[in-house]
Amino acid sequence: MILRLIAATVGLQVTTLMDILFLREFKLDTIIGIYDWERKIPQTIQLDVEIGLPKSRACETDNVEDTIDYAKIVARIQETLAAKPFSLVEALAEHVAQLIRSEFGAPWVKVSVAKLGLIRGIKQLGVVIERGNKD
Repeated sequence: MILRLIAATVGLQVTTLMDILFLREFKLDTIIGIYDWERKIPQTIQLDVEIGLPKSRACETDNVEDTIDYAKIVARIQETLAAKPFSLVEALAEHVAQLIRSEFGAPWVKVSVAKLGLIRGIKQLGVVIERGNKD
């Protein structure tokens, strides 16, 4: 961070190398909502997740151990959402973001959570959050 400040002071631009892993249109059923009927019947939600990694060695080594294993992320999200109901999409998104940052060591994550077809005439409704730094 100090080097970035010095570079900015003298007019240099510093480029951060970042790989972004993504999961798109990840659909799963979970209990979410504030109304009684929502708390009784699982709803299908859609997650879109972007996970930032400082330049990953996996690009050079072609080895899954040098990156984050997508299957492990999917399994942990499925496991945690099966065990814990949420009232708000905001809380669910925060939970997923913190899970990825703490358990998988990602410095930056963007999580989109959408309820599908809940309100007539609206295909999706939800929230997008970003946590951490891309620097």
